[in-house]
Amino acid sequence: MQPSDKHARSPDVSFDGGDLDCGNGLLLLIRKHIDPMRPGQLLEIRSTEISVDEDLPAWCRLTRNELVSFTRQGKQRSFLVCKGMLADRQEASANPATQRQDAPLGHAPPVARPRRVPATAPRIVPLSVMGVGSWPRPRWMVEAMHDHVAGRLGEAQFQETADDAVRLAVAAQARAGVNVVTDGEQRRDSYASFVASRLENCQLIPLTDLLPLVEDAEEFEQELRALDVPAADVRHPAVLGLIARSRPLVVHELDFVRTLTELPVKVALPGPYLLTRTMWMECIRERAYQSREALAEDIVGVLRAELTELIEAGAAMIQLDEPVLTDVVFTGAKAKTSFMCGALSESHSPAIELDFARDLVNATIADFPRERMALHVCRGNWTRDESVALAGNYQPLIDTLARMRVGAYLLEMCTPRAGEMEILKLLPADAFIGVGVVNQKLGETESVAAVADRIKRAASAFGRDRVLLHPDCGFATFADNPLCGAQAAEAKLAVIAEAARSIR
Repeated sequence: MQPSDKHARSPDVSFDGGDLDCGNGLLLLIRKHIDPMRPGQLLEIRSTEISVDEDLPAWCRLTRNELVSFTRQGKQRSFLVCKGMLADRQEASANPATQRQDAPLGHAPPVARPRRVPATAPRIVPLSVMGVGSWPRPRWMVEAMHDHVAGRLGEAQFQETADDAVRLAVAAQARAGVNVVTDGEQRRDSYASFVASRLENCQLIPLTDLLPLVEDAEEFEQELRALDVPAADVRHPAVLGLIARSRPLVVHELDFVRTLTELPVKVALPGPYLLTRTMWMECIRERAYQSREALAEDIVGVLRAELTELIEAGAAMIQLDEPVLTDVVFTGAKAKTSFMCGALSESHSPAIELDFARDLVNATIADFPRERMALHVCRGNWTRDESVALAGNYQPLIDTLARMRVGAYLLEMCTPRAGEMEILKLLPADAFIGVGVVNQKLGETESVAAVADRIKRAASAFGRDRVLLHPDCGFATFADNPLCGAQAAEAKLAVIAEAARSIR
């Protein structure tokens, strides 16, 4: 497209990106402004960076937003981008809420919430059967999720739809015979990135928006395809300023699921190391945090506030997900961006990363009831193809895990990629050991006899009073890419429950 003298249409929203290029934060600003807009509205992007002339049209093609026109006067450029296709535009006054320039960076004022009377939480007993967290969402729930993120479905309507999906997930777990219930993470686009939709100065953006941040975009796209990661559908957290928690992340999920069951309820949260690895990108140095340690400090503060309310609300167990720990020990330090369970970032040496992760987890859970704190680790859960997931036993992680002061370890163990169970004997003797006894990646349902054998082996290794039972990982880590359907998930939990009853 050739530059015009002036735009033929007026923008609904404008902002100035200065000299930022697409790989250094401009795309984050574009996403910040375009997401709240209605389809068909026009965004003006002003820039003095010459590389944007080529990169912005490529981004428009990739994200299916239409570049309507652009102007150039000296160094100053102005691009007019339609959200979606121009044919979708309905001439109307702009949404006043979107007609603003960048707000000053800073923490949002905290919202005062009255302290509730702490609720009691049923005790989790040995050999309890539970899911890891995610449950396959109905198609209508996934559609509602996309509509909500895009602004086409209001908050109240989205929550009502999610309530229905949670009812189905909890009913399925009850039929299967679990002893501990989760809400199936029905309100979440993925097990971790959803946090961006609940924090101030943080936003979900499509993974495709981050391609300009990658040294070799073509190689990265090939990696995503090999891993069955739908880059256009999977969304990634983008930090736009100092993060702040002005509303709960998941307490509302717990409050609702506790109205559906008398069973103990487990709530999964992305761990502090995972969130730091996911949210930290070099391009935010100019806008928010000068180091990932500074970002991590705020993440720990957010999670501790959430843990306080979850304990008060009666969570029987709070599980911190830290699957990227296996990425650290099985792939080592990386000088280029890679993808692991939704964490898109570089890393330092394994020793530095493991110490950092240990300290973050311990800072997050300090002074909370240890018996209600749990940690989940796996080796990647986004594709059924076992050959492309990480492999290796727990030996390189065992010292780090043992020094994390949790009361339960919920670990991938059924897949041969996880190595020998006996290594886990080195974990603290007063902690529960949760053992994955079915593989959610396999299409067929394991036999009761095979699952019972795994349970007996765990009971022999750790003592039956320390064993908890679950699949290797969740059934639908990413909403758009579930590893199995709801019927298969229910069947796998039912096999665990039947095998556990035979042993009890």
